[in-house]
Amino acid sequence: MRRSTTTTLALSAAVAVLALTGCAGHAESAGTSAASSAPAPLSSAQLSQRLLNESDLGEGYTRKTEPPRRNDDVTVIGCPTLEKLGSNTATGASLDFRRKAKATFTYIGSSSSEVSEELYSDSPVKLSKGISQVFKAMLSCPSYQVASGSTVVDMGTEKSTAPDLGDEQWSQLLTFSVGGQRSVVKQTAIRVDNILVLISGSPGLVDAHAGEALAKARSAE
Repeated sequence: MRRSTTTTLALSAAVAVLALTGCAGHAESAGTSAASSAPAPLSSAQLSQRLLNESDLGEGYTRKTEPPRRNDDVTVIGCPTLEKLGSNTATGASLDFRRKAKATFTYIGSSSSEVSEELYSDSPVKLSKGISQVFKAMLSCPSYQVASGSTVVDMGTEKSTAPDLGDEQWSQLLTFSVGGQRSVVKQTAIRVDNILVLISGSPGLVDAHAGEALAKARSAE
């Protein structure tokens, strides 16, 4: 149970950091003509239908109810790049792309772990530039802190090998230390055309389900 609580906190902190950089989703200055000819973004309802569910994941997975959005002030300490990106962005629950859907699952195996899937849809240019900027910013700081209320999380980032899937791929390992506990979360993002898949959670679960998530996300192509 202790590990489950730590992992939950780590995932929440990861989402908070990504939310701070949400303005990156609108970082488009070039490629406008290419974006105008791209397929229209999928609706949030369409994205929701393409999220993984318990039957896709298999035995041992339970979907969690998404908590209500919190408006706690989140501050990045010791990473100027992230601080700059987040300075004019209100903290939210996800990246700032036009369409989005999310699901989080708990896996009960030898220990309790979590895996979260987020789907986004926007122009390929915005998706590519936005997520690239986020990952680049986070990897620019091997260590920094995230403060939310009275909680301060020590964070470390390390580039990881991304699966050879989709049109573009990004992957990183995030290490969280808080209250004497330490947890590692893997984040893998895969873009295919106008869809972005972001998987976060226990490294083994992320690796196991990234391909499934992408296949279902593009199932109607």
